Amino acid sequence: MTSWAKYSGKARDWSERQYADPGAYLRHRAELIRTLGPSLQPGDSVLDLACGDGALGDFLVQQRYVGVDGNEEMVEAGRSRGREIVLGDLNEYGPDAPVTTTTIFRAIYYANDRRALFARIRAYTEKKLVFDLNPRQYRLEDVRADLEAAGFSTLETRPFFVPQTRNVPFLTALERSGPLADLLLRYRFTVLCAASS
Repeated sequence: MTSWAKYSGKARDWSERQYADPGAYLRHRAELIRTLGPSLQPGDSVLDLACGDGALGDFLVQQRYVGVDGNEEMVEAGRSRGREIVLGDLNEYGPDAPVTTTTIFRAIYYANDRRALFARIRAYTEKKLVFDLNPRQYRLEDVRADLEAAGFSTLETRPFFVPQTRNVPFLTALERSGPLADLLLRYRFTVLCAASS
């Protein structure tokens, strides 16, 4: 089981302290959850693994949002935001019923076995898995192979150029800039991945 103790004492106002502009950061992430890969519809369910304080749910109001986090303080912080948050480790958690979409942000490196995690998620996810990936840390070809082995046949990607610690609004316009986006990704930022079958 992953140790979530390092987040203890940090749950209060987590999102407000983690992001220079929490609204812009989480709004753009929510937009891409809805549109990258198969589109989400109102009423579709989103299971957010390693959700922290569940602030992403504030921007997925047309979906049924449920967060899962391994730190009890984060779970309480999310519940105080009015979110449905469950205590659980992303490596072990499985919902009682299938969900439309599963997300994992800033946490894929917590996977004890990435291929096994993807297979477990595929078993309960009906439409797509959306997660972020640091392309300087993980080769996209390796991740694609793990997704295919888990039963996800399609992978769509998109750069995510909203900085976490600085407010630089114009950067999102560069996400579709082709070679310039590829150049930026060599040095900074993440790629959002939507895997579906």
